[in-house]
Amino acid sequence: MNNFMDHDFLLDSELARVLYHNYASAMPIIDYHCHMSPEDIARDKKFENITQVWLAADHYKWRAMRSCGVSERLITGDADDYEKFEAFVECMPCLIGNPIYHWSHLELKRYFGYEGVICPDNCEEIWNVTKKVLSEGLSTRKIIERSNVKLLCTTDDPADSLEYHIALREDKSFSPVVLPAFRPDKSLNIDAAGFADYIQHLGEVAGVKIDTFEKLCEVLASRIEYFACLGCRTSDHSFDNEVVFDGTLFEEQVKKVAGAAFKRAISGNEVPADAVSAYKNALIRFLGKEYVKHGFVMQIHFGAMRNTNSVMFKKLGPDRGYDTISGKNSTAALGAMLDALNSDSALPRTVLYSLNPADNEQIADLAGCFQYASEESEGLMGLPNVVQGAAWWFNDHLSGMKDHFRSYANSAAFGKFLGMLTDSRSALSYTRHEYFRRALCSFIAGFVERGEYPLDIEALAQMVCDICYNNTKDFFGFKLI
Repeated sequence: MNNFMDHDFLLDSELARVLYHNYASAMPIIDYHCHMSPEDIARDKKFENITQVWLAADHYKWRAMRSCGVSERLITGDADDYEKFEAFVECMPCLIGNPIYHWSHLELKRYFGYEGVICPDNCEEIWNVTKKVLSEGLSTRKIIERSNVKLLCTTDDPADSLEYHIALREDKSFSPVVLPAFRPDKSLNIDAAGFADYIQHLGEVAGVKIDTFEKLCEVLASRIEYFACLGCRTSDHSFDNEVVFDGTLFEEQVKKVAGAAFKRAISGNEVPADAVSAYKNALIRFLGKEYVKHGFVMQIHFGAMRNTNSVMFKKLGPDRGYDTISGKNSTAALGAMLDALNSDSALPRTVLYSLNPADNEQIADLAGCFQYASEESEGLMGLPNVVQGAAWWFNDHLSGMKDHFRSYANSAAFGKFLGMLTDSRSALSYTRHEYFRRALCSFIAGFVERGEYPLDIEALAQMVCDICYNNTKDFFGFKLI
């Protein structure tokens, strides 16, 4: 029997232990997709207690608490910080098999030096230990630095001023690189509530009245240019429930329909479904060309049913743990989108993420159809052009990672995998990289243990280091020492 979360946690063979302890554990982190606040990093946000840094914005933990029947008052309500922490601790013994159980213990070990078990008997002790460490200066920046993060990309709207990115760029006291990522979802979602207000706001930021589709494209191009000047190397798109793209429409067709649809939307009128599809088709074609022009990587997330509990959405708003996995399949529409961009020489390097694990093999296979989309991308020898991203959100637990590893290895070059990202608002989430790397080393070592790959330590170590760090650096073109 193994000891609980000891030095060799998740490392199920001697080779796995060698690969992790000698290679993976020492690799820096590039977090190419997260939702951390650049303002919190720039201002080096401090925390008074563990609840503020641990529970304040973590929908993973909120969902775990709800699964234990905890009152919403003790999750997002008006209970005091200790009451909320105590309620979470009382849930922990029930969370066997849940990644929150492992992540939470890793967070206490790595950032607070606490080696005990999270349980009601230790609640007060953990509260006091963590409060002392936080009072001694464990701030947002300290957590990032202690995590060996070399670079992270936040998620930023085209209308954002990026003032905190500018401040971080000029601050030589903080060595990790913090870059913006271009997230134009609000300009794409013509059928969403508040679209007209958003377009007006974007125009005010740009100093231009956006009254036509062509003017919107001009403004977005100028914002992409602005983001690029501040080091941006990636865009990010969330298509939520399903990818919407009609591959039967030609570019000139969709531009015409998109123009009329845009006029209707900014006037406050409903846009027909076919016009919504044409609008998104036209805009993603335009954005693809801009991304290629600036060398951006395009990330596409899809398969999330948002705000499924309408009562709680009205009460708490979005991103409060009431999203789930969509059962709709987007492979055909996604394939049509990639093909249209490819045909226009507008397919940038692309990362695909589906929230539905049933899509894993389809997405890995689809990516294989667009590995080298143009002469320009062929100049990036050794880099595939379209890849499947890491197991995302509801799938970044141990079995989800292993299933993803298997389907990826079955369909593509696993040694070119981009590795882990946090997709989190909490700096403490960097222990997820440790969790991922331990699982990765056991997975790779398993091929050798079963006689399916030679015992070549040099080749295996290189693969581990590439997946943990080098592949991401090269794929996104990050300039790091």
